Amino acid sequence: MFNTTRRWLNPPRPAEPVPLTDPAQRRGVLIEVILVFSITLGLSGVRSLLSLVDSLLRPEPLAEQRVAINVPQATADLIDLLKQLLSATQLVGWGALGVYLLWRGGMRLAEIGLDRGHPRRDLLWGVGLSALIGLPGLALYLIGWQLGINLTVQPSTLDETWWRPITLTLSAFGNSFAEEMLVVGYLLTRLRQLGVRENSALLISAVLRGSYHLYQGFGGFVGNLVMGLIFGRLWQRTNRIWPLVVAHTLLDIVAFVGYALLRGRVSWLP
Repeated sequence: MFNTTRRWLNPPRPAEPVPLTDPAQRRGVLIEVILVFSITLGLSGVRSLLSLVDSLLRPEPLAEQRVAINVPQATADLIDLLKQLLSATQLVGWGALGVYLLWRGGMRLAEIGLDRGHPRRDLLWGVGLSALIGLPGLALYLIGWQLGINLTVQPSTLDETWWRPITLTLSAFGNSFAEEMLVVGYLLTRLRQLGVRENSALLISAVLRGSYHLYQGFGGFVGNLVMGLIFGRLWQRTNRIWPLVVAHTLLDIVAFVGYALLRGRVSWLP
């Protein structure tokens, strides 16, 4: 029991990938990481920080301010539908970029847990993980909102259309694919190649995950930081990324579609 706990708290570094020793290769990987996140989730983190600062400078308390995640992007339904689909496609493209760069660098997809060898087990793990994270995460958000450290988050303000559940589901998958592929699979692999310790790499990944949720308030940052620590550690110990994608997708589907269905119908929902 003690050894198992120690391995989870301070896991040994795996044999692969081998840390890079050539200065030119290390510099190339570092530049690549900076470029990838400067156009994807790292940039989103900076924008979220500025959004939080802007919210703090307003006279209204955070809990009285609202922020929406999935919003209408056009007045015409067809154009709105197409723009929603493009947003989801962009997110999938971000995640695919990280996967491609690892593959282009000589890594097999199985090395980051992207093989299809255990679909049933990955699905079951994902469902269980979503249940483990979902209820505490909702409770943490509501507590933060009541304490006034969170904005009122509206997962969706889309109008009632036949395509709303479809686009919200695709948005949920796009978010999960982009985040898990970039912040877990890609970033943690590159940090291993740069020789960063497992716990240090995990903290960097989790802080990054929390940063692009700062627009929701301090509670959003803390909640996603904790989620990042759990998801990142599971990947470091199991080398399976599909359960993380499944769990994250299910969490966002419940949040996006569930909120759209319950908005205005239950009193406890902000």
